Amino acid sequence: MTKTKVLVTGGTGYIGAHTVVELENAGYEAVIVDNFSNSSRDVLDGIARIIGRNPLFFEADCADYESFARVFELCPDISAAIHFAAYKAVGESVEKPLDYYRNNLVSLLNLIDLMGRNERGSIVFSSSCTVYGQPERENLPVNETSPLQPATSPYGNTKRVSEEILRDCTISYKGKINVIALRYFNPIGAHPSALIGELPRGVPQNLLPYITQTAAGLRERLNVFGNDYNTPDGSCIRDYIYVCDLAKAHVSALDRLLDKSPEIPGGIEYYNLGTGVGISVLQMLELFKKATGVAVPYRIVERRPGDVEQVWADPSKANIELGWKADTPIEEVLASAWRWEKKIRGI
Repeated sequence: MTKTKVLVTGGTGYIGAHTVVELENAGYEAVIVDNFSNSSRDVLDGIARIIGRNPLFFEADCADYESFARVFELCPDISAAIHFAAYKAVGESVEKPLDYYRNNLVSLLNLIDLMGRNERGSIVFSSSCTVYGQPERENLPVNETSPLQPATSPYGNTKRVSEEILRDCTISYKGKINVIALRYFNPIGAHPSALIGELPRGVPQNLLPYITQTAAGLRERLNVFGNDYNTPDGSCIRDYIYVCDLAKAHVSALDRLLDKSPEIPGGIEYYNLGTGVGISVLQMLELFKKATGVAVPYRIVERRPGDVEQVWADPSKANIELGWKADTPIEEVLASAWRWEKKIRGI
């Protein structure tokens, strides 16, 4: 039986790679497109070892229209797309806003144009809880009807503008394009096999890779950016979601788009993907020690520009409508990240 082909832009990235595995497990065939700007060719080997074959892959820059268009010429039977290809570091986006606007928006515009021209009507978009900015306390936990706040970083703004572009295009294409925007909270962890995981280039911008690198001895200590926030222990609070749980949500969203669920009202739907539990930076350090037995040295430093004080999800809409839930225990998630770190460092 012919498998449904799904384009996965940024498919060798952290979340993309795990989603490719879950797509293949669910009976889809992933068509990976990446330019390795924030990933490695080794990821393809890890995916192949997990799924038992080499995945279909094209090296291309999604922000380069001609390069990207050739993928559609070579794979005319692509039925849907999951769009991950974007720069994603909050702090870096504050320093390099033009790079973020150019890459994140142009790659999306190219995807929409190519999907529309080729009448491939289903897009799952990798969005972010950053569209909520810093929610007012009465709006915590945030749900999909919570007010969207001004973005606190260029990265966050690219996600909000991307959602607006997608909304406008679903209207313009009049039912030819349907979209589900998945608003992630904070993905962490690695595949249970330790064959794929998060591998940031340079100094990590996300918390858990910095914790595991410090635990492995690559970093002297972890910087905790501020302990004077209006939270129980003064450090920022986030909703940390296991990357494999997150990846499975993309399969559920794709199923919904590809006629296994009712027609998408208005052409676009939004879902929060999180656990519904907020964990502070200092709590994460204690949980990591509990899960692995390793204490991570840290120091308190000044707040980091662009950081939100606290945000966590109300994921009930995704739980009900997508039939999905992030329920992997946090200790298991942290242990998976440590196994991955030890593997890549040869510990």
